[in-house]
Formats: sequence, structure tokens, C-alpha cells
Amino acid sequence: MQNPQLLDNITHKDLRIITRRGAEWGDARMSCIATPDEFRRLQVHYPIVFQKNDQGSMQPLALFGLQEGQNLFLGPEGWTVPYVPLAMQREPFMIGVNEDELRMLVDMASPRISQGAEGEAVFLPLGGTSEFLEHANSVLKTLHEGLQATPAFIDALLAHELLEPFVLDVERPDGSHGRLVGLYTIHEERLAALDEKTVGLLHQADYLMPIYMAVASLSHLHTLIRLQLASEA
Repeated sequence: MQNPQLLDNITHKDLRIITRRGAEWGDARMSCIATPDEFRRLQVHYPIVFQKNDQGSMQPLALFGLQEGQNLFLGPEGWTVPYVPLAMQREPFMIGVNEDELRMLVDMASPRISQGAEGEAVFLPLGGTSEFLEHANSVLKTLHEGLQATPAFIDALLAHELLEPFVLDVERPDGSHGRLVGLYTIHEERLAALDEKTVGLLHQADYLMPIYMAVASLSHLHTLIRLQLASEA
């Protein structure tokens, strides 16, 4: 359970954050939220898929595993790929909104909260913000702006029926099967059939590139299957 607190340099003057990567610090997750402006960086390593959230709205995800609590890109020394998604980078910080004012919160229940001298200092000895906090604030700002722009991107995909459900079957050497359901991908046939005017409108809205980045990212589904089978061997 989260324990978000408004970050300030008095209450949290001695706060330190563990920046090492591993399951014990919350990195063992199957997926995280992604934003269209991040797709270009994400597609180098991860499949980008779509899923309905608890409110029934579609959202893009970077996929790390084929079952809950599994991150196949996590090894003994941390992440095995160089780019960690923004939604993972930002932890344990989050953005709160109060009367249209953005505020920086910190989840004091996060395993990244240091209980000793380990970790990066959030504030300087005299109360100023550390370079670490400045970077965290930049990550949060970029992620927030991306999340604000995501609903319009999803609306465009839905308006042109560019999302379709897919099922991923994993066949094991012993003949048994695993199945991943409940996710959506770009409908490539409908994308290819779009008329020139629609393609132009998607391009003007800066949606065409993230759409194709999401399509290209699906080659990494084979990477996930390979890593899954290797983890079971």
C-alpha cells in the first residue's frame, strides 16, 4: 500500500533514495505505463501493447514479462537493457495535483526509501534540492506531460479502429502451453488500408511515428518468449 507525502525539505531533510535496480526495490513487474512520446526509446527493447485499465480506458504499456510479478529484463546486476522506462525511473516519486497546481510527492512505503546512509540524498545539507532530485523532477514532468497527451492518441486509434485484441501462446519443450490474454496491439491491416487524408491527419498530430514504433516493437515478443523459456529451463 502506498503512503504518498508532499515532499518538502523540512520533513524529508534527511531522505535518501536507493537507486540500485532489482526485485527487492520494486522492479519485478510485468509491465508499466508508457506514453506515445516514449515509444521510440521503448521499442528498442520492449514490446509495446495496450490494455484496459480499471476505469475501462485503454492505455499503452511496455511489457516486461508474461505473468504478474515477472520482469524478464531483470538480472542479478539490475536491468539487462540500457533504457529503463520513465514510469519505472520516477519511483518513488509521483505527481499530485491540487487546484491545477502540480506538486511532487514521495511514496514513503516504497522499498526505495533508504533506512540508513545508503542512497542518493534528496536535499542538500542547507535545504536546497540535490542534482538527484532535479533529475527526478525532470523525469516526472516528462512523464506527466506524456500521460496528459495519451488520451487523445488513444481516441485517434479507437476512432480508426486501429486496436485489436491478441493472444500470445507460448509452447514449452514438454508440449505444455502458456497463454497471455487481455492485451491489444495495432491492427496492421487497417493501418495499411487508411486513406491518404487520414494518414495525413495522423501525421500532423504526431501520431504516425508512435503507431509504427508500437508495430515495430512487437518483434520483441519473441524475445520475451525466449527469455521465458530460458528462465524455466
